[in-house]
Amino acid sequence: MWMKYHCTKYLFCLLERRLQMFNKRTLAIIKRELKMKLFSKSFILMTLLVPLFMIGIFSVQYFVQSLSGEQRSDLIVISDSDEILNKVQNEIFQTGPFKSGDLTTRFEKIELANFKSKLNEFKPDILEQRITGIIFIPSTLLQSKGVEYYSSNPNNSSLFYKIKPSINKALVEIYFAGKLLTEEEIKFARKDVEINGFRVSSDEKVAEEGYGNRIAMVLFSFLLYMALIFSGSMTMNAVVEEKSNKIVEVLLSSASSTELMAGKILGTVIVEVIQMAIWLSPIVLLISTSWFFIPPEFMPQMSFGFILYFLFNYAIALITYVALYATVGAIFDNPQDAQSGVWPLLMLIMIPFFIALGMEANAQSSLAQIASLFPFSSLIVMPARMILVEVPLWQILLSCAINIVVLLGIFKLAGKIYRIGILLTGKKPKWSEVIGWLKMSS
Repeated sequence: MWMKYHCTKYLFCLLERRLQMFNKRTLAIIKRELKMKLFSKSFILMTLLVPLFMIGIFSVQYFVQSLSGEQRSDLIVISDSDEILNKVQNEIFQTGPFKSGDLTTRFEKIELANFKSKLNEFKPDILEQRITGIIFIPSTLLQSKGVEYYSSNPNNSSLFYKIKPSINKALVEIYFAGKLLTEEEIKFARKDVEINGFRVSSDEKVAEEGYGNRIAMVLFSFLLYMALIFSGSMTMNAVVEEKSNKIVEVLLSSASSTELMAGKILGTVIVEVIQMAIWLSPIVLLISTSWFFIPPEFMPQMSFGFILYFLFNYAIALITYVALYATVGAIFDNPQDAQSGVWPLLMLIMIPFFIALGMEANAQSSLAQIASLFPFSSLIVMPARMILVEVPLWQILLSCAINIVVLLGIFKLAGKIYRIGILLTGKKPKWSEVIGWLKMSS
C-alpha cells in the first residue's frame, strides 16, 4: 500500500508538471507563434512553392534521364561469324533507336586471332569519341552468351538497354535454328519474362501493384525530410536571434523558460501540421474522389486512415526534432556556432531518409523492420514502409509508443538545457559544460 501510494503520488506530480506547460502564458506564446508564422510571407510562399518545387525535381530528373538516353551512339559490331552478324544486323535495323537515328552501327567480320590487333586500330577513335564503342560477339557466344563491349564508358546502361534485346533475339533464333521448332515456339523463347506484382493484404481484395505506391513512398519520405530540416532550422535561427537581440529576456519576464520553450515548439508544430495538411490535400482528393484521371499503374493504394496516421506521426516527429533544434539554438548565441552544432541532428534525419529510399528493393528486409521500430529512424521509415507493404498493427502501435516515450524524454532534457543556455551569452560553451547542465537540478 505504501509503495502504491507513493507511485500514484509521483504520477500525479508528473502530470501536474506537464499540465503547467499549458497555462495561459503558454497559450499566449502559442498564439504569438501562430500569428507570426501563419500570416507570414514565408509560410504562404512555402505552402505554394514546395509542391511546385517537388514537381520540378521529378521533372528535371525525368528530363535528365531522357537526355542521357537520347544521346547518339555510333557502334561497331564485330564477329567471326557471318550468321551472327546478319541476324544481329536485321534485329538492330528494326529497333526504334536505329530508325530515329539515335543509333548507328557498322558490321565487320574479323577472325578471333586478329581481334586484338583490330581493337588497337580503333583505340584512337574510341578515346577521341569518334565512335562510342565496339561490340564483340564471338561464335563461342552460343555456349556462354557473353558479349564483350569495349569503350571509354563501358558501363553505358542506356546503350545496353537499346541493344541487348536485339542481340538476345538474334542469338536465340540462331541457337534454335534446325531444332524442329515452330516460329511461335522460337518467338516464345525470345520473349523476356515479365513479373507483375500483386499486393496481398488482410482484406479480401488482391490488386496488381503498379508504380503509384513507390512514387508515393519517395514523395512522403521527401516531404518529411525537407519539412523536419526546414522547420527545425527556422526554429533554431529564431531562438538564436531572440537570444542575441535580448528579446528572450523580455519574454522571460512574463513567462518561465519551460513555458517559453513549450509555446514556441507547439506553435511551430501546429503551423507545420496545417501546412502539411494543405500539401497532402491533393492526394486526399486523388484517393477519395474520381475528379482526377490517373492511369491505374500510377494510382497509389493508400487509405484516408494512413493520411491521418502520417499527420500524427509528423506531429510527433516535429515536436521531437524542433525541441532538439531549439535546444541547439539556446546553447549558442550566433548562427555560425549553431550550424556547427546541428550536424548530429542532420544525421538523425538523413540516415533514416536514405534507409527509406533503399526500402524500395525490399520493404520486409531486416534493416527495414528494425529501422521502422528504432527511435528517431522510425519517424521516417515506418510511414515509408507502410506505403509499400502491409505492416502488422502491433508494430505500428509499438513504433508510436517508442516515439512518444522518446519525445517525452527529449522534452525533459531539452527543457533543462534550454532553461540554462537561453540566458548565457558571450563564451561558446563546451559540450562537457552542456552535459553538466543536464546534471543540475530543476
